[in-house]
Amino acid sequence: MNKKNLLLALVACVGFINTTFSQTEAVNVKYRRSSLHTIIVESENFPRKDVVLKAYQNAPFPDKYNDHSIGDKSFDPAKYPLTAEEKSGLYKSSKMGKLAASTGEVTIDSVNRELSVRIEKYLAQEKIANKLIAKWFNRQDDGSFDMNLIGERGSYDATEMQANIAKGSARGVSSLADAGEELIGNTFVVINKMNFVENEPAARIARDIAKSQANGIKLPVAQQAALKAADETYEKSKEGYSVWATAFLYKLSWNDSISAVFYNDLWINKGTSDAARKEAFDKANFNLEFVGDEKATGLVLFSLKETRTEDQIIELATVRTIDAVYAKLQKKYDVFKTKTPILGVDPITAKIGMKEGLEGGESFEILEQSIDPKTGMTVYNSKGKITVDKDLIWDNRYNAGDGPVEGTPAPTLDRTTFKGGKKLYPGLLIRQTK
Repeated sequence: MNKKNLLLALVACVGFINTTFSQTEAVNVKYRRSSLHTIIVESENFPRKDVVLKAYQNAPFPDKYNDHSIGDKSFDPAKYPLTAEEKSGLYKSSKMGKLAASTGEVTIDSVNRELSVRIEKYLAQEKIANKLIAKWFNRQDDGSFDMNLIGERGSYDATEMQANIAKGSARGVSSLADAGEELIGNTFVVINKMNFVENEPAARIARDIAKSQANGIKLPVAQQAALKAADETYEKSKEGYSVWATAFLYKLSWNDSISAVFYNDLWINKGTSDAARKEAFDKANFNLEFVGDEKATGLVLFSLKETRTEDQIIELATVRTIDAVYAKLQKKYDVFKTKTPILGVDPITAKIGMKEGLEGGESFEILEQSIDPKTGMTVYNSKGKITVDKDLIWDNRYNAGDGPVEGTPAPTLDRTTFKGGKKLYPGLLIRQTK
């Protein structure tokens, strides 16, 4: 077995590099994660906006992903207005759209309705995909690249990979192809739009509708009961605010054709200079493909004031709403689903919990990682399924403030327990199924 194949086999074996096992539990399991960059939309003003945005900026980074932040953490959609032609297509079924098509002029400017198109303009104009690729290859001011980050995240030999690129053998080197599929091709951008609305106006409208309906009841006793119920519901629901989050998910486009062009035509070795290639990369238009979107809401209830400040309550609701929308994206889109290593096998446990949306009974596929001897590529073989034990779910949701809330019991679990599975061992990976 040559050096390259030996390295790949070592990476894929159960005892991953830098992995230590006790008899029944894995410690410091190293596995390949997807990479993520997050952005927030600087949307219209709303109550306590500063607190919500601060909570978002300070929220812990999703720990099932590599942090692939590139500096652009927010953007203002107002800076990316649509042309008359773009509005014509967006509003084509409306009178305004027809006006734009016929005259080339249109004044309507609904940022909410246009947001998805403005996001596309922002991603293209700011060359976000190029920046993500530049980070993967540690691009320097002179335009040169290296494989250090890829080697670190994928347990590859970075020096050997760079040597193969220099030889012009990129197409035939399995480690380069494996890194492209396992790492670069699993790079995502999530753009979050947050809003914060008072509950009272909506609660008042619901109460008034309920009372209007109650006034139509002919039986006096039943009418009074319905009116009283409307008031009681209003009192319970009017307090505080609701946090609304919409997340737009994008995936970096990276395949054999794109990688071949990059390695053969754009790559510059460290210590060398090539102005033409540097300019070619700057002008290249790499892409992000839209995967889908999801929404989630959270409640801000100031009845918690006895244990937290108002800012902490808002922070708590904001971060948990963000976690909820990520969990929805992961459940809905297979490409965005994370893998988690099995921690112990007696019982079966893993570091995943309520933050990831677990409620009990969810099914997870067990995956064993290996190398395909024919292609040298990483493959994941199914080893069965397990389900979440509803009585033993780890509450790993974000908790604003330092330590446990006064008057509440400290968490007793630090992992979630699963049922089922046979002949498992620590270090296997699990991934939720639909």
